[in-house]
Amino acid sequence: MRCYKGSIAHIQFLLGIAIGIVITFFFSSMMSLQGSVVRLPPEHPHALGERRLAENSFDVHSHLHEHGQEHSHEDLDNLEDPHKVEFEDTHFHHDDESAAKRLSESTRVLCWIMTSPKTLEKKARHVKNTWGKRCNILLFFSSETNTTFPTIGLNVSEGRNHLTGKTIQAFKYIYDKYYNQADWFMKADDDTYVIVENLRYFLSGQNTSQPVYFGHRFKVIVKQGYYSGGAGYVLSKEALRRFGLYGNDTKRCRQDGGAEDAEIGKCLYNLGVSTGNSLDALGRTRFHCFNPETHLFGGFPPWYYKYDNDGAKKGTENISDYAISFHYIPAEKMYSLEFYIYHLRPYGIISQLQNLNNKPEVISVTPAAG
Repeated sequence: MRCYKGSIAHIQFLLGIAIGIVITFFFSSMMSLQGSVVRLPPEHPHALGERRLAENSFDVHSHLHEHGQEHSHEDLDNLEDPHKVEFEDTHFHHDDESAAKRLSESTRVLCWIMTSPKTLEKKARHVKNTWGKRCNILLFFSSETNTTFPTIGLNVSEGRNHLTGKTIQAFKYIYDKYYNQADWFMKADDDTYVIVENLRYFLSGQNTSQPVYFGHRFKVIVKQGYYSGGAGYVLSKEALRRFGLYGNDTKRCRQDGGAEDAEIGKCLYNLGVSTGNSLDALGRTRFHCFNPETHLFGGFPPWYYKYDNDGAKKGTENISDYAISFHYIPAEKMYSLEFYIYHLRPYGIISQLQNLNNKPEVISVTPAAG
């Protein structure tokens, strides 16, 4: 009998130790969690949300605008390039592209991309593989000629302090060699994504014989404002003509240095070229100097509220259904946007906004000051 009671006591003793160990482990784990970050599995929805916010934060908060602040392009250069994504499913797609093809013939767009030897394969290659192929003419300008890619080498040193010189020389080159081969002439960075069909749709309602250019307008520095270089800006044929003939006048146009987009804005203003209104009929923006997530959810850097001409608004209600451009697009997202825009389809839904019988919107042009 004493042996039996002793066994029970022994079991109770061991059970108490086990419970104590469990409780101690539980509380020590809770204490360690308070002092550390919980790492969720990559596939967890919250982890995906955190990753999106982190990516958005990288794109926005590391971006400091050109005017007196360090830029983030060098940081983006370090991103690992994805493998090229091939969309080999055209045999499944039987879209009616007749309207887009007609516009490509009647509204010819030359796109030229600002790039560098350092970013040619990391960024420019992916523009060439994605949206760039929809331009009527696609050119890449760099500080070095590359006959394989190919790029057009300009007699300008590499670096952010020489982007104005690159742009001046690139537009002069285009005027000399391509003036009669296109109706509109768009400059974009090698991390800009452009929906070329929407660009043509917008431009088809404009007059390329007017001295005008379009883009994402900043309201400071130049009297009539100027357009973000990263969002891309597009010159009419008359604007390019004036640039080609008089852009080398040092009294009107700075030939190098300064912030490229602001200096080009000053130059075009001095040449009598107007900033045009590119908002859609509902007052929503078409050109965007950040990535889609930033314009959807906000988180703009402080300088943007001072610069943006249209109130630094966010949300779907402020972005045109026919948006044209977004900036700070890493290589991988270039292919994601290709998939979302040109391949993903919701079955059984036909957009009533897409009425091909409607005439393109005609947007008034702000007269040039002076």
